[in-house]
Amino acid sequence: MRAGVLVLVVLMVGAIFTPGASGSDEKPLVVATIGPLASIIEEAFGNSVAVTYIIPPGVDPHEYQLSVGQVELLRRASVIVTTGGHLPLERKIAELENEGTIKGKALFLKDYEAEGFRYLPETWYHGKDNPHGVWLDPYNAISIAAATERALEKADPSRKEVYQRDFQMFKERVIEVVKAYRAMVEGNKTAIIQMPPDEYAVYWLGVNVVAAIKPEEEAPAIGVDSLLPKAGGVDLIVYGKNSPGQLKKAAEELSAKSGKPTAEITVFWANETYTDVLIENTAAVLKALGGRPQVKLVHSNGNLTEYVVLSLLVGVMLGTAIGVILKK
Repeated sequence: MRAGVLVLVVLMVGAIFTPGASGSDEKPLVVATIGPLASIIEEAFGNSVAVTYIIPPGVDPHEYQLSVGQVELLRRASVIVTTGGHLPLERKIAELENEGTIKGKALFLKDYEAEGFRYLPETWYHGKDNPHGVWLDPYNAISIAAATERALEKADPSRKEVYQRDFQMFKERVIEVVKAYRAMVEGNKTAIIQMPPDEYAVYWLGVNVVAAIKPEEEAPAIGVDSLLPKAGGVDLIVYGKNSPGQLKKAAEELSAKSGKPTAEITVFWANETYTDVLIENTAAVLKALGGRPQVKLVHSNGNLTEYVVLSLLVGVMLGTAIGVILKK
């Protein structure tokens, strides 16, 4: 499997592709704002591009500001991948692009929407668009990779067929995972989530969110007792593995008082393969819905990844084994 190293340092000038150049053996540099976006690009184009990201793990992306060194890194990027543009540093990237400081293509919401990207509504918070955690939806991940592929074609047209091939293989890999798991959720399920990003990890499976412990960045957390009436009617409670301690405790308390199972998912990560995280998150949700998923990931050489889903039960046995062979 293409498992490249995501670096946080400024790459040496000699190893970086110059935006707009073509016919060179140097790889285009793709800079993502956060680790999960970098994992999408790394898995899709890792053998054809150099990938790095800006915001270190464990740092609040809503508070992070660009350093002088990172601005210089962005100046050398062929493509810049954002979450859509809502983060403060992403708005700064848009300013730098508009003033001509950045020569490469910065990808924002409109670029992703052209490829089928979607915001989900925060039905629990005035129905506003949810810009948080969009990468957790596999269809959005495909849209982000598609927009990146188009930008790479323009930056380096001599490798157009390579980028198209890489994207198609990534898309097929993600779709196979989606097909394998989506078929295992029957009927309309509902959940209470810890924070808005969690919605994107469950909606594509057919799980609708009815409430959130912390509805939005600017909104205070809702008390557990206030959420109990709604919790009594949902199928599960979802929370992030690396979420703030108090919010994690609130999710666990809500589960204990309501008797509803929890699904612990990963929202932010670095140096992990996108489809691996997708599978792990989905397995956690399915287990909470009544199954006992056992996911075995077998990685052979760089041309083959095998995902074997063993003994997956959702209430009743839906199959003794499901194997998905995904060729890169």
